[in-house]
Amino acid sequence: MSPAVRDAREADLPRITAIYAHHVRTGLASFETDPPDEAQMRERFEAVRAKGFPYLACDAGGRVAGYAYATLYRVRPAYRFALEDSVYVDPEFAGRGIGRALLAGLIARCEAIGCRQLVAVIGDSANAASIGLHSALGFLHAGTLRSIGFKHGRWVDSVLMQRAIGPGDSSPPENQ
Repeated sequence: MSPAVRDAREADLPRITAIYAHHVRTGLASFETDPPDEAQMRERFEAVRAKGFPYLACDAGGRVAGYAYATLYRVRPAYRFALEDSVYVDPEFAGRGIGRALLAGLIARCEAIGCRQLVAVIGDSANAASIGLHSALGFLHAGTLRSIGFKHGRWVDSVLMQRAIGPGDSSPPENQ
């Protein structure tokens, strides 16, 4: 079974909502404490797509096994060429290359729309899977915000990683 990355569709939202809810309830990748419902996830999905940013799903065995999207790192105009990635994989499919396929697809899509920097804000400095995934695809450690969140009864770090996309900062963007 080879993972197939494609544009996410509205029909994927029940699975996307379930995958994210699991991570919110049980993990530290997201600093949300209550999982959003499907209507809220639909609003987020539509907002990402309305801005022309990529929102991807990965099929494995006929089932959505994970999803990824990119949106502005920050909203101020000077940040317009920097996007932040989010990648979530159904725990049933962990370790099968789903995250790698999604992130590689996301990097390619971000480059195609003129992004120059991609930022990962990874919840929990002990999140070896996400840190390793991002490192394997060319992200460099940019810093750690120590004890920036409190979730599941403990303080949690955020690890910042960054990757240049396309020409990165070697030249000005075409559409300034």
